Amino acid sequence: MLFLQAYFYKMNVLILGGGGREHALAWKINQSEQCGKLFLAPGNAGTAGFAENIALSPEDFPAIKSFCQEQNINLVVVGPEAPLVAGVVDYFHSDPDLSEVRIIGPAKEAAELEGSKKFAKEFMAKYNIPTAAYRSFTNGEEAAAQSFLEELKAPYVLKADGLAAGKGVLIISDLAEAKAEAAAMLGGKFGEASKTLVIEEFLDGKEYSVFALTDGKEHLVLPVAKDYKRIGEGDTGLNTGGMGAVSPVSFVDDSLWVKTIEQVVEPTIKGLASENFDYAGFVFFGLIEVNGEPKVIEYNVRMGDPETEVVMPRIESDLLQHLWAAANGNLADEKIEISDSFCTTVMAVSEGYPGSYEKGKVMSGLENLEDCIPFHAGTKLVDGKVLTAGGRVIALSAMGANKEAALAKSYAAAKTICFDGIQYRNDIGFDL
Repeated sequence: MLFLQAYFYKMNVLILGGGGREHALAWKINQSEQCGKLFLAPGNAGTAGFAENIALSPEDFPAIKSFCQEQNINLVVVGPEAPLVAGVVDYFHSDPDLSEVRIIGPAKEAAELEGSKKFAKEFMAKYNIPTAAYRSFTNGEEAAAQSFLEELKAPYVLKADGLAAGKGVLIISDLAEAKAEAAAMLGGKFGEASKTLVIEEFLDGKEYSVFALTDGKEHLVLPVAKDYKRIGEGDTGLNTGGMGAVSPVSFVDDSLWVKTIEQVVEPTIKGLASENFDYAGFVFFGLIEVNGEPKVIEYNVRMGDPETEVVMPRIESDLLQHLWAAANGNLADEKIEISDSFCTTVMAVSEGYPGSYEKGKVMSGLENLEDCIPFHAGTKLVDGKVLTAGGRVIALSAMGANKEAALAKSYAAAKTICFDGIQYRNDIGFDL
């Protein structure tokens, strides 16, 4: 009975996670008139300003269950991939004590779309979804892997099959080096994650990100975005979790958008339904435009980061209502409203990131921000002070009539805040 009443009474919501993605989701959910108590596990210094942070791990399922029962939680929104791949949705759906709690995210079987590169590639092949040519190899097939590399043109793309904390994808120009890395990966370089290795052709084009919210059969398409992964300007240097993002994306014109929906998004959602996957949540499509055609680089089974920090501000309709409808299989009746304005975000990071870096630096200037939505990515609140607690520290999002206007606000915010060793890219959106 509790879930029916949620349409008429305020909902208590628990968001699992504590990064910029979760802050942005919480910020948007908090705007809903249907939002009652809002909790984050564990949250960060930014979410502490309007929600209640709780010291729970997103992967401690029994503790999360107890909290949901104690606080009469109506809806759980899972932010990061790890608890999804570990089966948090299955845990909730199999426990009769949690039958009245709805949860946003796919069950473990469907979460393999992100948890296993091989699984995702086989899914794409089955449902004729455009992607790079590939083969997969397991331990003991080093010779076969090296032979396949000889058939490809440089550069060579090597992917650990499982989750490797964002470090399991290598793009290598030299054949000998690629062969050595393939052997190293199959030999355990990334532990269990690289027991299976996926090698695929390199796709040359412009990358972009598309997101859908699905109830397993129907879907809503969220704003398109583009993020910037490299630490250095001009997209140079090491890969990071994301140094900034822009939405919308200028090269995603009407033609490419229609192809993306018809060739990628819709076949994927139909595939989920055909497989009878238990899937009420987000689908992230990591895409690349190659000669005017969309191809899938990867699936994620949750929102991206820092793309969420530019997608959420552009959604004008009630996100909590959309999530509740998805969790209850009623998404067909929902209509999403998206702003025509641009949104940009610039990520301020710790000195040394994505390598080693120090934590605990005091941040100042937050109270002086104007026309900016600061989404905390790696912060904590100690004795009333905001301290850095991660490599990516804060995403500075702003809206504008065009990309340039939004970026001007994001960069003004980056110059306003301060912590020892602050770094950020000055060229977000440079190629749009």
